[in-house]
Amino acid sequence: MENKTKTTSKRLYSRDALRGFDMFWIMGGEGIFISLAAITGWPVFNWCANQLEHVPWHGFVFYDMIFPLFLFIAGISFPFSYAKRMSLNESRTKIYKHVFYRGLILVLFGILYNNGLKFNFSELRYGSVLGRIGLAWMFAALIFMNTKLTARIIWCGGILVVYWLLLLLFPAHDLGSTDPFSQEGNLASYIDRLIMPGRLYLGNHDPEGLFSTLPAISTALLGMFTGEFLRSEKLKDKPYKKVLYMFVAAVVLMIIGKLWDLVFPINKNLWSSSFVCYVGGLSLLLFVIFYLIIDVWNIRKWAFFFVVIGVNPITIYLAGRIINFQAATRFFFGGFAALVPEAWVPFVNAVGLTAIGWLFLYFLYRKKIFLKV
Repeated sequence: MENKTKTTSKRLYSRDALRGFDMFWIMGGEGIFISLAAITGWPVFNWCANQLEHVPWHGFVFYDMIFPLFLFIAGISFPFSYAKRMSLNESRTKIYKHVFYRGLILVLFGILYNNGLKFNFSELRYGSVLGRIGLAWMFAALIFMNTKLTARIIWCGGILVVYWLLLLLFPAHDLGSTDPFSQEGNLASYIDRLIMPGRLYLGNHDPEGLFSTLPAISTALLGMFTGEFLRSEKLKDKPYKKVLYMFVAAVVLMIIGKLWDLVFPINKNLWSSSFVCYVGGLSLLLFVIFYLIIDVWNIRKWAFFFVVIGVNPITIYLAGRIINFQAATRFFFGGFAALVPEAWVPFVNAVGLTAIGWLFLYFLYRKKIFLKV
């Protein structure tokens, strides 16, 4: 942890708000809407509830984009931090050290999150959300630092095409499947079964495995393209043109993703190339909405709730594993839960859990305590 004072004017407020919006769903937001669907039976809440459970394999719902959206936002941040370090005349060696440190410390945090301190290494799951973020961001940052825009685009698209062709042309046969994009027959799962220690999340497949981290690099690069575009001096005083260009890029990415889905299904578990494009487009579209409202129109007050979450995302993610927020919820909201009809109890508990987590983050925000990696 570190104490620091930083004015929000030097930050993209929309970026912090969107990151907070993203994390809101896994710190209690999903429970609020799922319980509302159970209570009311209203079609709108039923639709929301259906969007808040991962699809088993092929397909897409909103909940599938929470993870890649976070990685996309991490990508947006890098061109700003890189430019700042360069303006301070930091050596490239020092910046490289930071990139490697950040990537590998997130891998370590991911292992700790998966009960690494139990020291049961044969049953430990080494793949993790934080590990994928760390590795994908790290390799994307190295590409960004060592190439120009055209080469970065080639890297981004080339990774996706190569990943698709490898899975298509070299299916796994060890579990009897001939479908190159099935859970049993895909090359990514096969390689993970061969080289990854410990256990895989689904037994024969891990959604955060090593090989499927390759296309996640392109997810981070898409965010970095966005960050670099936002820093462009050519459109410095033309925010609406920035919004328009980003909107068009988002739509194009989504169309590419849906077309690619015809031959390489959109699949979060495989982090398929079509998934990268489609979710990258959706992520950019969400960012455009937040950027337009918050940073262009300067309508900010509504976003404060999300900003408090968004400036400490790793903190709330790890704290949810370490701190018993459920016990605190029962202590502070148990009485309210006892007063309402039984059908409303999950809703009260979900609101309470979200409130406890947010107040914890608000305390850190007021004290200017942020977990920096």
